[in-house]
Amino acid sequence: MSSISVRYIVDDVDAAIGFYCGQLGFTEVMHPAPAFAMLTKDDLRLLLSAPNSQGGGGRQLADGSTPQPGGWNRFTLQVDDLEGEMTRLSEAGVTLRSELIEGIGGRQVLVEDPSGNLVELFQPTRDEARL
Repeated sequence: MSSISVRYIVDDVDAAIGFYCGQLGFTEVMHPAPAFAMLTKDDLRLLLSAPNSQGGGGRQLADGSTPQPGGWNRFTLQVDDLEGEMTRLSEAGVTLRSELIEGIGGRQVLVEDPSGNLVELFQPTRDEARL
C-alpha cells in the first residue's frame, strides 16, 4: 500500500484531532506531545504540528519565520454524497468556506479545520476523476 503524508500547521492540535477524527473519519495514530499528532485515513497520513520552539514541523526557521495555518493549499477527500456531507458538517458547526462548486470533473466544497486550513470534499461526476 502506498501512502502520502501531508503536514498541516494548526493552532490547537487537540481541536484539530477532534475535527479530523470526529468529522472526517480520520484515525489517531499517535499524539506524543501537545504540539504534534499523526492521523490516518486510507492512504493519507496527516501530520498536525502547532508552532512551537521544541522542534519538528512547527519550529521557527533560521530566518525568523514561523509556520502559520491557513492558506489555499489543501488535500481532497472523495465523497459519495457531497450535499449530504455539506449538511452534516454545517449542522456540526464546521465552517464551509465555499458554496457547492460545479467543476469539470466533479463537484466540490471547501471546508475549514479549526485553524483555517482547507480540506476539499470532492464528488466526481466523470469516471476518470474517481480515485
